[in-house]
Amino acid sequence: MKKLVVLVAAALALTAPVASFAMDHGSMDMGHGDMKMDHDMGAVAHQEVVNGVKATFKVMSMKEHMAAMKMELPKGMKETHHIAVEFKDAKTGKPLTEGQVTAKVQGPDKSEQTKDLMGMQGHFGADFDLSKKGKYGVMCKFKLKDGQVRNTKFWYTVK
Repeated sequence: MKKLVVLVAAALALTAPVASFAMDHGSMDMGHGDMKMDHDMGAVAHQEVVNGVKATFKVMSMKEHMAAMKMELPKGMKETHHIAVEFKDAKTGKPLTEGQVTAKVQGPDKSEQTKDLMGMQGHFGADFDLSKKGKYGVMCKFKLKDGQVRNTKFWYTVK
């Protein structure tokens, strides 16, 4: 009996990490309770249709982002801006919320930050350090549920 319990526990321990990779993070409670992100916050920084997918990027200060979620800005946070991207089917307008999204941001000083954007409440997003004034290059690579890899890039200026 002890061997059976140990085998079942081992099987569960080995399958849990695999199951977590398959999760849809868009439907996951990220600890924000009943708070919903205001998708209208922040101005549109870039919008483009890439192979049938409309990508809409918004860049907002962390202060603005946290206020929209009714949360306080954590002390010591080095990231200054939140980059959010929303994908929709260009023909139907249906939101596309499953996939893998990576963004690379090149600063005015040529420094680079690369992050995976997490699916959250209808969009993908991550926080970046855009503390220097100047022009930032934002390059995004995304592979949605259809399996096709798409790319887009744009310039964003911090004044």
